[in-house]
Amino acid sequence: MTAAQSGAPTSSLERDARRTNEAHAGEVRPGDIAIGVIIGRTSEFFDFFVYAIASVVVFPKLIFPYVDALTGTLYSFAIFALAFVARPFGTVIFTAIDRTYGRGMKLTIALFLLGTSTVAIAFIPSYESIGVASAYFLGALRIGQGLALGGSWDGLASLLALNAPQKRRGYYAMIPQLGAPLGLMVASALFAYIIAHLSAEDFLGWGWRYPFFVAFAINVVALFARLRIVVTPEYTKLFETRELQPQPILETLRQERRNIVIGAFAPLASFALFHMVTVFPLSWVFLYTQEGPARFLVIESIGAAFGVAAIIASGWLADRVGRRTLLAVTAAAIAAFSGFAPQLLAAGELGELVFMISGFLLLGLSFGQASGAVASNFQMNYRYTSSAITSDLAWLFGAGFAPWVALQLSSSFGLGFSGAYLLSGAVGTLVALFINRQMVQDR
Repeated sequence: MTAAQSGAPTSSLERDARRTNEAHAGEVRPGDIAIGVIIGRTSEFFDFFVYAIASVVVFPKLIFPYVDALTGTLYSFAIFALAFVARPFGTVIFTAIDRTYGRGMKLTIALFLLGTSTVAIAFIPSYESIGVASAYFLGALRIGQGLALGGSWDGLASLLALNAPQKRRGYYAMIPQLGAPLGLMVASALFAYIIAHLSAEDFLGWGWRYPFFVAFAINVVALFARLRIVVTPEYTKLFETRELQPQPILETLRQERRNIVIGAFAPLASFALFHMVTVFPLSWVFLYTQEGPARFLVIESIGAAFGVAAIIASGWLADRVGRRTLLAVTAAAIAAFSGFAPQLLAAGELGELVFMISGFLLLGLSFGQASGAVASNFQMNYRYTSSAITSDLAWLFGAGFAPWVALQLSSSFGLGFSGAYLLSGAVGTLVALFINRQMVQDR
């Protein structure tokens, strides 16, 4: 009998989490699951945005000073994409750990790998110290982050969806998505504060490293918060009764390949817009305007606050018009936005503010319901693993190379081509939703 089957604790952290939760044993409430989901996703996205911001304002100068600023940023974005390439491999590795040693052990290893890879970036020497080896170290640690993100899937989002009240499925579906704007708000505000209060020399010398230390501390807190939920007997039983157990990857792909492919492409509009209002505009403003990064990071934090409100609103709307209908409508709206978004970004300070706020409002409405848009199509016993694979592929296709592609197109052919890239994501979402609708009707 494996640890996963016996329910035995697999680490001292799990034992501590079980003891902490003994006083709260009893009925499983969706609200308790929601808290664990928000904490976990916020910590992951904080890591994500700390690295993304450093990719624009730090690494081109620290790791790639031997090329011009644009080329250095493109190199930095190429390394940024490595995590998304590695993420599906992380799911394969950690699914095997999950099946053998249990969900708690998998989560512990994954989040410690994520935290260690993140904090180790803070110790990378510059190109001036060790030459091109600094880029290799950065790439290796970025791969470590990606592998860890593949293993950090805890199934709580699926558990939350299955235990949500029937008439509030849309509301509970948006809860995991809150982690993205919350993580961005904290990361942007932290970097903005450091940049504003340090000289350029001090920031590049040591100040940029501080957010990576903070990320490690947040990961430790998030790990214990999630373990407190997933290893308790009542939650373990609920995972089992809901058949939310890991299945072999190849078997899952054979059984659910069509639904996985559709699920990976359904949120393309959301994920394309995700980077168009976060990483890409920061790089464009930093490279092609005279504005300092601190001011634009503050604008991003303001936009993210609007994104939080829009995500919450998406839950209310989805419960009234349906999640897929909302996704289709917002995809069409994103397609329309792509026609004038580049002009806004190039229209000075006011245009940037309008671009960010309107972009985040659209992002919130679409991204709020993008996770698991076709998850109900999965057979129940494959839902846990299928959802993890779908998430990995959606981020890979929709977001992994988005900053690199958008910056390359815009710098080579003009800012308007970033709108064309955004339009392609909206078209991908509409096509995937249409195919999904046809599949449902044919059953």
